[in-house]
Amino acid sequence: MPNTDPNYYLRISTANDLEDKRDRMLYRFFEILPGFLSFSVLALAVILSWKLPLAVAFFIISYDLYWLARSIYFSAHLRSGYVRMKAYEETDWLRELRENKLPPNKELNGASWQDLYHLVLLPTYKEPQEIVRSAFLALRNSDYPKDKMIVVLSCEESAQKSSMGMAKTIYQEFGKDFFKLLITWHPKNLKGEIPGHGSNDAWAAKAAKKEIIDPLKIPYENVIVSSFDRDTCVFPKYFSCLAYHYLASKKPTRTSFQPVPLYINNIWQTPVISRVFAFSSTFWHTMNQERPEKLITFSSHSMSFKALDEVGFKLPNVVSDDSRIFWQCFLQFNGDYRTDPLYYPVSMDANAAGSFRQTMVNIYKQQRRWAYGACEIPYFLFGFVKNKKIPLSRKITLSWELIEGHVSWATSTILIFCLGWLPLFLGGNEFSHTLVSYNLPVITSRILTVSMLGILISVYFSMLILPPKPIDYGKYKYLYFALEWFLQPFIMIFFTAFPALDAQTRLMLGKYMGFWVTPKTRKT
Repeated sequence: MPNTDPNYYLRISTANDLEDKRDRMLYRFFEILPGFLSFSVLALAVILSWKLPLAVAFFIISYDLYWLARSIYFSAHLRSGYVRMKAYEETDWLRELRENKLPPNKELNGASWQDLYHLVLLPTYKEPQEIVRSAFLALRNSDYPKDKMIVVLSCEESAQKSSMGMAKTIYQEFGKDFFKLLITWHPKNLKGEIPGHGSNDAWAAKAAKKEIIDPLKIPYENVIVSSFDRDTCVFPKYFSCLAYHYLASKKPTRTSFQPVPLYINNIWQTPVISRVFAFSSTFWHTMNQERPEKLITFSSHSMSFKALDEVGFKLPNVVSDDSRIFWQCFLQFNGDYRTDPLYYPVSMDANAAGSFRQTMVNIYKQQRRWAYGACEIPYFLFGFVKNKKIPLSRKITLSWELIEGHVSWATSTILIFCLGWLPLFLGGNEFSHTLVSYNLPVITSRILTVSMLGILISVYFSMLILPPKPIDYGKYKYLYFALEWFLQPFIMIFFTAFPALDAQTRLMLGKYMGFWVTPKTRKT
């Protein structure tokens, strides 16, 4: 890739995209960094347990206490996030818009909410018709005026035979419900693309610009684009809530808006491990709403079409397109970009397949794909090197947050549940006869037992967000749901840490991943 364009670094997918040898070596170093740090942490845990067992024993106790404090901290955020989410659900946002209490937004040239359009992008690939239809039903049932909604169902040309009937049926049923409903077909085998959500999403946005927005001369800043997964079902007030916060934002065209993802569409039909994962993901993102300074777009999110156009739309050659678009904007606008929490839910499917074994395989692959978000680390680190206009303090803070987060993702559960025993096995006879050796398992087990109170909090909130139980499900189903949470330690090691190490290893070795589409199945 020639470096004549000063912003060439914004379009990088991997080190292979760089022609300059020094740039390529630097980017490769950044690609190696997450995996190197994670494996170094685990290797040091083993070596130091052998050479310095006493020091490691005190570290273990300190580390467990640290995670106990984190559990308390996150539980407080979870409760606060849940309370705010329920308050947002109860607010009549359309009435708030109609009462016109917001001052004119200078960045939007004084546009009112009646001037705003919602552009909804729904990329799809071989999904059953009932899943796509449920997403459209939710759009139709939302409270925002439909004459201000543009919907794009973007299908893949490679799946045209299986998707053509679905697309026609959707258009016939919903074509008259919105201001515009556009069906697009993302061509296969386009040069420089990775088939997946990001490339399809970019194709859909460009098609909407060419066929609807530009011909109608709609100002880009008056269009809010929502990039959804094909199973995303909006809650009824989503678009009115989004419009209100877009108008209230100090810099709406420099802001993304992140709703709370609830993985509950098919929660009653999923196996035990999938349910625990679904709620864990929901709770993690609910807690993150309380930390806006660390918030980055994930999965379904919304942003200004003006910003999306200025950065050249989503990159079609990346796997983690949902987080990459944030970093594209952050670098393009010299750090003047942020993600605001939108304490309003959208619902999606939990992982489910035709068999328990296949569901477990799919969970692992999905977690690995999410953990492959570590590829954002070399992207923004390289961007930080090239972009001199972003404040150094901001670079350091964000770098630490993202790197520490991915290293913890891959190592923390292994350290918590396994490290406590290493000094006992590797410390030798001299350490085994010390008082610390005798008390170490007792102290760590008690700390972890207290930490298990977090599971009870998770049980409580999971019951609150469950959709109504199907009438043919037994009365003890809620009890099963509660007991399933005690599988979390096992799940966190084998379906969280291991997929993260897998993804980081692939990135470290230059064995780059493609986009794996999570199969969506739902009993009717």
